[in-house]
Amino acid sequence: MSAPQFLALEWEPPPGVRVAFTLRAGGVSEAPFDEFNLGGHVGDRASDVGENRRRLHEHLRLPAEPSWLSQVHGREVHEARAPAASAPARADAVIVRDHLTVGVIQVADCMPVVLASRDGRAVAAAHAGWRGLAAGVLEATVERLDVPASELSAWLGPAIGPAHFEVGDEVRQAFVAPDPALASAFAPNPRGRWQCDLPSIARSRLRRLGVGNIAGGSWCTYADPDRFFSYRRDGRCGRMAALVWLG
Repeated sequence: MSAPQFLALEWEPPPGVRVAFTLRAGGVSEAPFDEFNLGGHVGDRASDVGENRRRLHEHLRLPAEPSWLSQVHGREVHEARAPAASAPARADAVIVRDHLTVGVIQVADCMPVVLASRDGRAVAAAHAGWRGLAAGVLEATVERLDVPASELSAWLGPAIGPAHFEVGDEVRQAFVAPDPALASAFAPNPRGRWQCDLPSIARSRLRRLGVGNIAGGSWCTYADPDRFFSYRRDGRCGRMAALVWLG
């Protein structure tokens, strides 16, 4: 029985802040959700998802059950409080401010963005696909954190990379119309569509907010099937998780 696998973050969170990102190996789910699927909404067996979540809790020695969200590609921010709610909150970002709660978001091409205060008193995770970015999920999360942006550190997790993320004019316009500088995040392709650079958009949005310390953003979920689930690549597939807590 293999142990759950986690990504080497290539980022040092502020003291007292804990961050983990799961990979697809080390669980019990069968194809097409193999192996370490943590999503309970994708069609996997509930018993397998439950066992994977149990392994997650045990391996990371989490202080509490994670506050799972019902994600809708929007900008709502949930503040996790102990004890965790029995039903998932409808939100696309979560904030943790105490040692008795664990925040979590699920992804399979959308970008997880972690925001941590440098004093280690608060940490957040946002589900930032193109719809969430366009809706302002990063701006809403920074506002709700109520920490000066200059005192935040950010980490951009694995997401579909620009070589594989093809979008139409409507997606480009959703960003470029309000912010023409974001035109550089879209490259035309031979099919008359655009290759979209999510990490570039996220960095631009964060810098505009005043967040200067930004790491990550180099992993492509689509291009690495051994480690990552990718909805664009596979259709039916599992979900990875980005977890944040204090300790």
